[in-house]
Amino acid sequence: MKISTKGRYALRMMLDLAKNQKSGYISLKDIAERQGISKKYLEQIVPILNSSNFLQTNRGFQGGYRLSKSPDQYTVGMILRLTEGSLAPVACLDQPVNQCERMEECMTLPVWEGLYKAITDYLDNITLQDILDNYGNRSFDDYVI
Repeated sequence: MKISTKGRYALRMMLDLAKNQKSGYISLKDIAERQGISKKYLEQIVPILNSSNFLQTNRGFQGGYRLSKSPDQYTVGMILRLTEGSLAPVACLDQPVNQCERMEECMTLPVWEGLYKAITDYLDNITLQDILDNYGNRSFDDYVI
């Protein structure tokens, strides 16, 4: 599984908003400068986050974006699923019900199901707040599933 630039940048944008939430609405220009991301690229990510009510928007002079909820209400899994689609390592696990014609005789299916469970358990148990809290420690591999 490889996370695209869109997924990585969306996570960085959400973290930037979480870190700076006390500043009110944050402009895309400020986020772009702090994160070293093109403002144009962020403009492509905003509608995705907005459509799922992850962000609040304010137009005008003091306009910008902020999180709709507190940082502890967003998991990395939520953000990546929104931007990447499925996190499944193989196509047959993309749907809620596996429709692969080889499912009954597939010897590798349990391997892929286990990997998918490990991925989702891990990413669904890390919130934006967890990342902010652990940033100073730089110990991102200490999460327990």
